[in-house]
Amino acid sequence: MVNITAVEHGSKAEKSGIFAGDVLISVNGREINDVLDYRFYLCERALDLELKRGEQKYRVKIRKNEYDDIGLDFSSFLMDEKRRCANNCVFCFIDQNPKGMRDTIYFKDDDTRLSFLQGSYITMTNLGERDIKRIVDMKTSPINISVHTTNPELRCQMLKNKNAGKVLNYIKTLDEGGITMNFQIVLCKGLNDGEELDRSMRELSEIDHIGSVSIVPVGLTKHREGLCRLEGFDSDDAARVIEQVEAFAEECERKRGEKLFFCSDEFYLSAGRKLHDGEYYDGYPQIENGVGMITSSREEFDEAFDDYNGQPEARNISIATGVSAYGFICSLAEKITARFPQVKIKVYKIINEFFGESVTVAGLITGRDLAKQLDGKDLGEELLLAECMLRYEGDLFLCGMSLGELSEKLNVKITKCSSDGWEMFSKMIGE
Repeated sequence: MVNITAVEHGSKAEKSGIFAGDVLISVNGREINDVLDYRFYLCERALDLELKRGEQKYRVKIRKNEYDDIGLDFSSFLMDEKRRCANNCVFCFIDQNPKGMRDTIYFKDDDTRLSFLQGSYITMTNLGERDIKRIVDMKTSPINISVHTTNPELRCQMLKNKNAGKVLNYIKTLDEGGITMNFQIVLCKGLNDGEELDRSMRELSEIDHIGSVSIVPVGLTKHREGLCRLEGFDSDDAARVIEQVEAFAEECERKRGEKLFFCSDEFYLSAGRKLHDGEYYDGYPQIENGVGMITSSREEFDEAFDDYNGQPEARNISIATGVSAYGFICSLAEKITARFPQVKIKVYKIINEFFGESVTVAGLITGRDLAKQLDGKDLGEELLLAECMLRYEGDLFLCGMSLGELSEKLNVKITKCSSDGWEMFSKMIGE
């Protein structure tokens, strides 16, 4: 049962006499507990809704087109609480946050529904047989799984959960049920790399309904007091990982026609290796994990650059980014200023003092570091920042500083920009 918080004006639900404050019990005899139940059963054209108003139950019948909504809103997107992670992973980034941040920063979610709806990765340790059956019955596909290793004993060790190895059996059930699975391996030096990585890739490649696998380096901050000792990957380590994964991916391509396995951009940047072109990434199945993101942005930017026939007005702007993306952003800025001399662009590299210098991605830059390192700099009339620096709502940095506060401190207009190359080009030239 879920509480209805609002009913859209003019909707089929309102016309059927459903009010805010009513409780939805079932749709066509199936109990509704969360967003997956609701969305799945709402697809049917003929709906028989059981509801409750106060202590009185009543029924409503609605006819609609197959995928039409009926106009009900609920207290939260998921209709109930997010599922908290049951693990204590040795590499967990949340455990490496400093104290004193907002409460939501420390919440670890491990929710299957967010995997399907938003692309989050889950470990499956929160799931039981009933949950797996529901996924198969509803054809909730694809599911994104943080597998890390296919060695059951090692997975228990890395996730610090006695069930972490046992739930790997769910992968076979999901595969037999026709559920496509994307996998993520957070690679930890001396734990799940080397021969263990070979084993994981080999066993994952035997899955019929495998979508893709990303291999990403562990992220380590300077706030690891009392945590498992881990070591980052240097340039030689990164090069070895790339060679190992690419060799296996070539073998998969010969056998299955797809590479399936991809290293994140971070490995290539760490190794000083040239990034592949877009064709290599087979449609960018793991772009949200940083696999091919720079290549995609560059190719989109180049398309926008080549298609543009106008002349932008004179402008003087700045861009601040992380260490990893600095060279890439500089190359885009140089391309624009060479063609349009009236556009002045300064690019600033922000060192991550908040989390530590080993953290180089733009998405973990804080307002505090931006304010400190950009103070007194020539920022021009506008400062462009990657929107990934801000939380989902787009208003706060990880340190809690708001976009408005940063703009006031630096006395400059700040514009958010996505990683879409077309948007990057457009916002750089001011059109």
